Amino acid sequence: MTAQRNEGRTAPAGSSETVAQDSLAPEVPSARERARAIPEAAVARLAVYLRVLSTMAEQGVTTISSEELAAAAGVNSAKLRKDLSYIGSYGTRGVGYDVEVLVDQIERILGLTRKHSVAVVGIGNLGHALANYGGFPGRGFPVAALFDVDPDLMGVPVGGIPVEHVDDIPTVCAEREVTIGVIATPPAAAQLVCDRLVSAGVQCILNFAPVVLQVPDDIEVRKVDLAVEMQILSFHVARRADEATEHEASADAATRANGARVAAADQVGVRR
Repeated sequence: MTAQRNEGRTAPAGSSETVAQDSLAPEVPSARERARAIPEAAVARLAVYLRVLSTMAEQGVTTISSEELAAAAGVNSAKLRKDLSYIGSYGTRGVGYDVEVLVDQIERILGLTRKHSVAVVGIGNLGHALANYGGFPGRGFPVAALFDVDPDLMGVPVGGIPVEHVDDIPTVCAEREVTIGVIATPPAAAQLVCDRLVSAGVQCILNFAPVVLQVPDDIEVRKVDLAVEMQILSFHVARRADEATEHEASADAATRANGARVAAADQVGVRR
């Protein structure tokens, strides 16, 4: 059976048939539907655009072109326009994007219109730095709880929050409605900590431990492995060095070839 559409047809006079004109208009996807359709890589870039736009808004910038925003974010303008189309923002030809409106749209898509309480587990050097970072609360990520196993740290305030024992993770996180957990522990402790965070209702985990965590399908995990990032940078350094060596060798070969041609031409001149 083929579905029939009543595009552009008007019901005859006196007919009981009514054409629902509204049904012919394209449905506008909701913010939630648009968010589900955004690729992971585009989500990461949206966060970068938001940071750039927020800085520009603080500087009094009210409108920005796609080329200007793309340059500031380090992407090409075509990719930027594609990313912004996911959130239903297309700008105005000849004008660009309204900075304040675009900030609001991206914040809504990224879920930044509400606060997300954060727990940091592992109060070593990295944990201390994260707990004391003042940028989290202003962006909607207040640190609500800190955990460790060191007896000497129990009750010690870090960033104004007392450190509690990891055994208390389920109770404390549930009471304070923590939705994001940050793991900054040694690798051996990371999975146990992860399990306790999940049991407390934590929905997302940012993992700094160099280990792959096993979590239920409905738990989102983002891994930050600084050693891996350094290795990736090492690859790029080595590749550039190889390219420079190849370029130098190619230039030397060209110089030698040119010298040989000049010498051959000189020999021909002598014979004449």
